[in-house]
Amino acid sequence: MSTTAITPLPLTPPIVRRIRAYFAPVNRAAGIPAIFDPAQNGGFNLDAPPAPWLDLGWLDAFERKTGTKVIPLRSGAPGLPLSQVRTEIDSLVFINFMNWGKLQMAITAGSEQMNLLATAAGAAANGSGGTAGAAVPLSAGSTATFLNVATNQLSEFSSGQMVVVDVDYTGQTGYVGSGVSSAYVSSPSAVNSDVNYIRRISFNVTRITSVTATGLQLAQPLIAGAPVAGMSVQPILGFVDREGSNFFQEWSGLFVIPGEQGDRILLHYPRLQIASSATEAVRLLDAPLSKVDTLARVTQVAQFRALPVTDANDGAQVVCFRSYIPAAAANLW
Repeated sequence: MSTTAITPLPLTPPIVRRIRAYFAPVNRAAGIPAIFDPAQNGGFNLDAPPAPWLDLGWLDAFERKTGTKVIPLRSGAPGLPLSQVRTEIDSLVFINFMNWGKLQMAITAGSEQMNLLATAAGAAANGSGGTAGAAVPLSAGSTATFLNVATNQLSEFSSGQMVVVDVDYTGQTGYVGSGVSSAYVSSPSAVNSDVNYIRRISFNVTRITSVTATGLQLAQPLIAGAPVAGMSVQPILGFVDREGSNFFQEWSGLFVIPGEQGDRILLHYPRLQIASSATEAVRLLDAPLSKVDTLARVTQVAQFRALPVTDANDGAQVVCFRSYIPAAAANLW
């Protein structure tokens, strides 16, 4: 036990620069969101979030609005308020991602987020990518950061290439995609029984850093972890999403507001479902005298609606958990 005396610091408003975003996949098939426990992990290293949270970088803007109504219960004349009740609970979150990438695009997309699979020779043009070339099966012993590939197929890959790793589509219905529920398939005919469909919508993407004598070294670990039997790897050129479709992205969100004096605000939304289609915002990097040849930053704008979960401590239905961790030695009120 420490016996060193401390001098409590006076309360001050949090002084912050930016807000950092972390997201985690929701198991759509089982209806299980990712839960962040601030009592266990509230002070985590911002550059190393606890699993399964994924760091999506700093936000350009963040706003949350409540549409929840609080109305009085009245009795008698002239109708005196006896108590209050909450009705029509609603909560919206607005964010601007500064970074672009697979996850940022997917989370802000209004529907499925697809990979641009390398097309087969002579494939007809299609807005979300034409018929894909054949995938390469993985050999046993592949890991989340290294893919074992048959020697005679290594020539199909090169350093710097982007790839996706997932299973073949063989008639599965419901939510599909390894590691993340990436799309919902109602029937094989809905996706033309395309053997590459799951890889087309999978989040299990990465970049090759080097091609060795036995396989592919990866820049980032696969989100779904070590590949399972039956998975194949396929080159991709980028990502595409669409305005329309019947699929809604749903993720667990965690927004951290780090104070300059060591305090921290955490906003945890266990279930955030996209409430708008993908939108971009263009902001000039400076204030030039002329708009000719000026630089601008394009950010991704998204609006989410928070959906409820049940708090295990008391059975309350809630949509957001707001936590505050005071700075060391600060007064508590």
